[in-house]
Amino acid sequence: MRKIDDDREARAFLKAAKSAGVPLKTWARTHGIDGRSLNAWRINLGRTRTLTSPKPRLVELVPSYDGGAGASYVVRVADASIELGEDFREETLVRIVRALRSC
Repeated sequence: MRKIDDDREARAFLKAAKSAGVPLKTWARTHGIDGRSLNAWRINLGRTRTLTSPKPRLVELVPSYDGGAGASYVVRVADASIELGEDFREETLVRIVRALRSC
């Protein structure tokens, strides 16, 4: 059984399996494709289709100085922004990011 090389190939195989009207596992076995690989592609491609937010992009964080209060950081993702002081706790940021992802 061979694994799938890329998303283009995965999309073509998924389309062919759907057109055949048979279970994905059956189609994959019949065509010599690793069913677990094809199913993983199905799940991952499904996730990307359901995301409504723009793709994440890297943004440089530049500390700002306000005359003695310490560094301040602003993290912006789409319309949301989070302002962090120099003394922020990583665990708190992780919780905030998880909450934003669930929206």
